[in-house]
Amino acid sequence: MPSSARLIVLVAALLGALGVVLGAFGAHGLKQRLAPELLALWQTAVQYHLWHALAMLAAGLLSLQLPQQPWLRAAAVLFFAGTALFSGSLYALALGAPRMLGAATPFGGLALISGWACLAVAALRA
Repeated sequence: MPSSARLIVLVAALLGALGVVLGAFGAHGLKQRLAPELLALWQTAVQYHLWHALAMLAAGLLSLQLPQQPWLRAAAVLFFAGTALFSGSLYALALGAPRMLGAATPFGGLALISGWACLAVAALRA
């Protein structure tokens, strides 16, 4: 397995595991501690986190078949950065971080959208 593909798959797997841990923490550890709207915010973060861990995994697995495709690596990086910014800011807001941290959320969303666009370009150039 090429080293960049291996790294993408590894990071995607770790990102997925972290998403499951944070989902369980929200369902069991925060259920009685957060207001319903903050728990819903946490769940949104978990959903985007897990979906984009899978998207990053797909980019890594596709890069095994297309090792010279830079768009797949770009997609993986954007999925990771977008998850960190989007879901990370939502997790923090749900836990009481200052509202100004919410300014990072749209940048995370833009990174996630850009990751999907890079994946589309990779498919067109394959």
